[in-house]
Amino acid sequence: MSLALEALSWILIVSGSLFCVTGALGLVRLRGFYTRTHAASLVDSAGAGLLLAGLLLQAGWTLVAVKLVMIGLLIFFTSPAATHALANAALARGLAPDAEGEGVPSKR
Repeated sequence: MSLALEALSWILIVSGSLFCVTGALGLVRLRGFYTRTHAASLVDSAGAGLLLAGLLLQAGWTLVAVKLVMIGLLIFFTSPAATHALANAALARGLAPDAEGEGVPSKR
């Protein structure tokens, strides 16, 4: 593996790891349900995508690369749908978004 490809793969892995750590801190530090949902979707989209891209460069053209692509496609299609369904269910149950980032029960 060339030095440039190795460096690019490690840059992608480290940046994906930073996104995952940032999203995990967001899950702990943010107050409201909807802001925590946003932090979790950040981990799914950016963090996992960058990690998988870095691992894909490390794997080369092997069966492992095909498996990584399949995992990436699964995350790409299911994560936004699951996040939307979770937020929609919370809204349907009466948890209205608030300006300060705290989900409050609506008065219906």
